[in-house]
Amino acid sequence: MVNPYDFFSYLIEEVFVKKTRKDFDPSIAISQNHKRRNHGDWVKKSFMYSTMIRTSSAWDSDRSGELELSNIYGLKETGTFVKMLALLPLLKKMAIDTLYLLPISKHSTKIKKGDFGSPYAVTNFTELDPNLKDPITADAMTIDEEFGALVEACHLLNIRVVIDIIPRTNAIDNDFISKFPEWFYWVKADQPYVTPMVDAIETSTYPDIKSLKTVFKDSVIKAHLAKFDHDPKTKDLALWEKVKRSKNILEAIKKHYNLTIAPAFSDYINDNQPPWTDITFFRLYLDHPEATKKFLENPDSQAPYVLYDTIKSNLYPGKKPNMPLWETLANIIPSYQKRFGIDGARIDMGHALPKPLLDMIIKKAKAVDPDFAFIAEELNPKYADIAKAFGYNMIIGNGFMMTPRIFTSHAKEHYLKSIDLPVPTFACSETHDTPRIASRYGGERLSTTLTVLNMFMPNGVPFLNAGQEVYEVQPMNLGLDATEADLYHLPENDPYYKKLALFDKVALHYMHERRWNIPDMLEHVSKIRKRYLSQIHNKKTFIPFETDNPLFIGYGFFKPSKTGKNNILLVLSNLNPDHDYALHLDINELRNKANNTEVAGQLLFSTNEMARPFTQFLNNRTLDIHLGPGEVKIVEI
Repeated sequence: MVNPYDFFSYLIEEVFVKKTRKDFDPSIAISQNHKRRNHGDWVKKSFMYSTMIRTSSAWDSDRSGELELSNIYGLKETGTFVKMLALLPLLKKMAIDTLYLLPISKHSTKIKKGDFGSPYAVTNFTELDPNLKDPITADAMTIDEEFGALVEACHLLNIRVVIDIIPRTNAIDNDFISKFPEWFYWVKADQPYVTPMVDAIETSTYPDIKSLKTVFKDSVIKAHLAKFDHDPKTKDLALWEKVKRSKNILEAIKKHYNLTIAPAFSDYINDNQPPWTDITFFRLYLDHPEATKKFLENPDSQAPYVLYDTIKSNLYPGKKPNMPLWETLANIIPSYQKRFGIDGARIDMGHALPKPLLDMIIKKAKAVDPDFAFIAEELNPKYADIAKAFGYNMIIGNGFMMTPRIFTSHAKEHYLKSIDLPVPTFACSETHDTPRIASRYGGERLSTTLTVLNMFMPNGVPFLNAGQEVYEVQPMNLGLDATEADLYHLPENDPYYKKLALFDKVALHYMHERRWNIPDMLEHVSKIRKRYLSQIHNKKTFIPFETDNPLFIGYGFFKPSKTGKNNILLVLSNLNPDHDYALHLDINELRNKANNTEVAGQLLFSTNEMARPFTQFLNNRTLDIHLGPGEVKIVEI
C-alpha cells in the first residue's frame, strides 16, 4: 500500500515532466509536431496495445476483496484516466508505441448488461464516460482535462493515441432523441419486437438482393414492417413540443404516442443473435433504399423500418441522405482531434456505412491532421483492397481466429500470406471480443509463442490485448469465436468468476507469478524488430520456408547492406506446445537472394529457456534446426 498522492506526484514529475521539451507540444498529434505527411501509414510500423481503461487500470487498493467505487480512502478502484498513467512505463518497456482505446464516450446504463452496461451503447459521442473520472483530483480537474493529461503523457513517451468510434449506432436512450427524433426508427410500444426469422431461408445468410426478394415476401417480415411508425415529432408536432421537455423522454413518448425506439439486430438474415436491446441504428437516409423499395407492398405508406437492407446502407442506400445527421457523425473525430490531439481512430461497423458518409468522416479528420490514421473493422483479408480504396490505413483482419488453430493450416497460411495484402493487418491472437489465447489449448506456452511470433509477422502490426502480457484467461466479451464455456476459465472463488470486463467490474490478474515473462521478452525482441521494420513490410525481402509440417512456421527477411552482403533475419517457430521438432531446411533460395554465403548464424532470441545452442548450416544449403515445444527462435546471419 502506498500514498496515492505521493505516488502520482512522483510518477508525473519523474516520468513525464522530465520528458517535456520546448520544440514539442504534447497536446497535439505526434505527426503534427513533426509535420509528417505519410497519410496515416505510420501504423505500419506501430505496436498497438488495446485497453479498456475501466478494467486495465482497476485495482483493489484497500484489499477488501472487491472493486469499489468509493473505498475506505474515498477513492475509486475501477480504472480511470489518471490511473492509466501508472501503466504507461510498463507499455514503454514492452515497446508499445500506440495506445488503442476501446470506447471512452458517455454510454447508457438504462438497459445495461452487467454492472456498467456496454461502452458501445453510446449516449453522447463527444462527452467522456463519467466512470473514468478520478476522485483523486476532486474538483480541481474536469474529466476532459484528465483525458487530455493522459494523451499528453502518452505523447511525451512517443506513444500515439487511437480511439474507437461507433457512428452507425447509438444507445436506446441517447441524447439526440429529444432534439432529433427523426434520426431514429420507431415501433409501436405495445407490440413485441424480436429479430425476424424467415422460414424460406434455411441458414444464416448474407443479405444479397436475391435473398432480400425472398425476405420481403415472408409473412413474418410483413408483420415486422407493420410494427413501425413515423417518429413522434412527425406524427404530432404540437404534442412533441411538450413531450420533448420530459425528464424521461422515452417513457413520455411511450405514454403519449405508444412508440419506442427500435432496437438493433444483426445484419445477417436468420442470425440466431437476439435483438441488441441496448442500441439502435441511426436512420442514415430519409427515404427507403432504392434497390429494395420495389419489394414493399405500399412504399409510400410504409414507415421507416429496420431490416437487412436499411441496416446495410452501404449496399442499399436511399436517394435522400440525412445530411444533418451525417454532418454530426463526421464531426465526431475532429472534436477529439481539436480538444485532445488524438492520432487515429477505428470506425466500428464502418463497413456498413454509405461510402459518401465514410468519405466525409475521413476527409474531415484529414483536414485537421493529414497524417491521421484510420483502422477498418474489416475481419476478412480478401476485402483489404476495398478498405484501402475507402481510405483506411489498415484492417483488423482475422488473426484472432486463424492463429489459435495451430493443428490446421490456418495459422501457417495466415502468417505466410499476409505479406500479399495491400494494407497491413493486426498481428494478434486475441481481441476484446474473443477468448483469451492463454485459455485456449496450449495455454501460456502458446500465448508466449504467438505473442513473440506476432512481432515478426510479415505485413503485420503487433497488437497486444490488455491482460495478454500477464496470461489473463477470462475474456472481456463473447462476441467472436467464443462460447458460453469461455465464461468459466477462472475458479469459482475468484471475484471475477463469470464476469466480462466489457460490462462488469473487473480487474486484470496483474499478480500472476510469471507476470514479467512476456514484458521482458517484448523488451528484447522489439529491438530486433525495429532493425528489420522496413523488411517486415516489403514483399521483395520476404522468403518463406515451405514444409509439410503445419506446426512449423518459418521465414526470412534480408536487409541490403552497403558491403553487398545482405543481412538475413530468420524467424523459426514451432507452434506445437507439447512436442519438439528437428528440421532440415533448404535455405538455398534465401542465400542466393540475399547474396550471403556465411556458414553460421547468431541466435538473437529464443522463447525456450532451455534452448539448445543454434547449430550451423550444412553444406551452405541446409539449415539443421531443433525447436522445443512452442519455441520461437530469432536468428541473424
